[in-house]
Amino acid sequence: MRTSKPYRIIISGGGTGGHVYPAIAIANAFRDRHPDASILFVGAEGKIEMVRVPEAGYKIIGLRITGIKRSLSLSNLMFPFKLIASLLKARKIISDFKPHVVIGTGGYASGPIMMAATRSNIPAVLQEQNSYAGLTNKQLAAKVKRICVAYPGMENYFPKDKIRLTGNPVRKDIINVETKREKALSHFGFSPAKQTLLVLGGSGGARTINESLLHGLDQLVDANVQLIWQTGKVYYESVKAQVANKDLRLVRLYDFLKEMDLAYAAANVVISRAGALSISELCLAKKPAVLVPSPNVAEDHQTKNASALVKEQAAVLITDSQAKEKLTNEALQLLHDTERCKVLSENIGKLGKPNAAEEIVEEIEKLIA
Repeated sequence: MRTSKPYRIIISGGGTGGHVYPAIAIANAFRDRHPDASILFVGAEGKIEMVRVPEAGYKIIGLRITGIKRSLSLSNLMFPFKLIASLLKARKIISDFKPHVVIGTGGYASGPIMMAATRSNIPAVLQEQNSYAGLTNKQLAAKVKRICVAYPGMENYFPKDKIRLTGNPVRKDIINVETKREKALSHFGFSPAKQTLLVLGGSGGARTINESLLHGLDQLVDANVQLIWQTGKVYYESVKAQVANKDLRLVRLYDFLKEMDLAYAAANVVISRAGALSISELCLAKKPAVLVPSPNVAEDHQTKNASALVKEQAAVLITDSQAKEKLTNEALQLLHDTERCKVLSENIGKLGKPNAAEEIVEEIEKLIA
């Protein structure tokens, strides 16, 4: 017998854009199929999801949950109390909302709500973005019904019979961005006759990438390169102050880019971290990319992500330690090497999974049927 409609689903995940945006993409895909569905998000108070989810048109409830800091910290002493409070609140959310299914995309908040769901015998789905499974997802794997992954070989972390290789869900407006190029150049006030470089450091920005751009900005200006530079909120004021006396006629500086589809559409080359979401977007946008993996992640998984693309001749890798000396030169060489850009674009495009969100929704529908 089918579960009664309209469906009620809870989606939880956050802390970084890499967890939040896949969650929103899943919600959008589910709502496309089930417009009358009730969709509730659960996030961590003070984190990026508390802003981005309402902007996307969904209700979100925050939990007072945080991670454990690796260094000695007073906040670590509060962790058990925050965890207990979050588990109690999560249990009440499950009891009040009565979801048909709960989906977790990783991050602090997904732990308590997924635990509360499985204890109440609510079907639960994990979505793991990376080639290396996060701690929360590894702990939850035994209790959930499905685990949707983006990389092969994830049976090293999860029960094989629960795994579905779907790819990472990303925003749909990135597909076919080449059709938006004219609109994008107009939006940024750029000329089609000049080369455009897009620089991304992930949702929080990246110190090394920002420092490397500051180091090489004069070179880019001298080469007449149009620059779209997302610094991240933490670094924005500092970067803005340091470039105040530069020629910024061809530079567009942002703390955060909302019109990401237009940024990709305008770009000839992209500099980016190698997080799972960033790579999934680059594959769909089919953009030649110089990847600078973050060294500050579990099991160095960003290097593994980037190396997988390099192996397919689908991207260029510059290590974090090399970036200050090499990043600008590598980007300039690529901007002026049309043939190499064409090869990288074709190869990275082959790795894209444009229907990831729909495939995840199909798995959800099977569980709630």
